[in-house]
Amino acid sequence: MISAQTWSDAQRLWDFQQMHHEPRPCSVGIGLGSHDLGVADVTVDLYRRAMMPLIVFTGATSRTTRERMPRGEAEHYRERALELGVPTEAVLVETNARNTGENIRFSRSLLSERGVDVSSVLLVSKPYEERRAYATARKLWPEVDIVSASTPMTLTEYVDSIQDPRLVLDMLVGAQQRLLIYPDQGFMIHQEIPESVAVAYDRLRGEGFTSRLVLTP
Repeated sequence: MISAQTWSDAQRLWDFQQMHHEPRPCSVGIGLGSHDLGVADVTVDLYRRAMMPLIVFTGATSRTTRERMPRGEAEHYRERALELGVPTEAVLVETNARNTGENIRFSRSLLSERGVDVSSVLLVSKPYEERRAYATARKLWPEVDIVSASTPMTLTEYVDSIQDPRLVLDMLVGAQQRLLIYPDQGFMIHQEIPESVAVAYDRLRGEGFTSRLVLTP
């Protein structure tokens, strides 16, 4: 049983990870690969709303997607977009990236190779990874404007969709850890972490929500 305090701490991390950007038209939309096909769905919705003329789906496979998406995350996202009516010529795929940094770098290279002029990016991720994705993109592609987006849903709705509360809390803690340690490693920009968020993170770690942490020296 997950306590009320634990849910409160998880909600604080969830709220902090959301960038609360208002979607606006951008040069390109980039959907970051993951286990969550909702990323593809919201990217398609934004395309239909004329928020971008071109979509890049990026991602190989990971331990959480190897069985579910054997052809690779980007390919499965592309298939979903085509099923939903997006024309083939409006979707590019980048199939080699295995982390957020590679998602950004490899997508940037692909767009450059295709001669696409990029001044702004609508960056679509899972809801609990908006801030991490934003911070990474600002570090690796500082000359473009980054607008963050994800499926508009509450923490409760997301947990219900995944059907694994502990996994969701593990992922929230993992995303928060990366905001703390990756700036010093040069992977993303530094961001101010409110004390209340830091306390919630420490408490969740102490309760054992640690399966998505990366090892540190």
